[in-house]
Amino acid sequence: MFERLRSVGKTLKSELTVYRLVLEDRRTPIVAKIMLALAVGYLLLPFDLIPDFIPIFGHLDDAVIVPALVFVAIKMIPQEVLDEARLKANVGHT
Repeated sequence: MFERLRSVGKTLKSELTVYRLVLEDRRTPIVAKIMLALAVGYLLLPFDLIPDFIPIFGHLDDAVIVPALVFVAIKMIPQEVLDEARLKANVGHT
């Protein structure tokens, strides 16, 4: 179980590094940069669109909005930019 958590942590750390590198790349479309920034900003906001004390829906907005923003942003980014960022992220973390 500990190894699985460790693996998930490494994957998350690697993906966050990829997103940081993609945001820094000038070939990344501005709309994709905005979408990724909105996803991170939404996670860091002290309030939610739907308050967490509302059963099910309160936590569901976090589980739907952030991945949706990231998914749409990733689809807008040229594949070569993503590939280069993933390569740099993996080289830096091995």
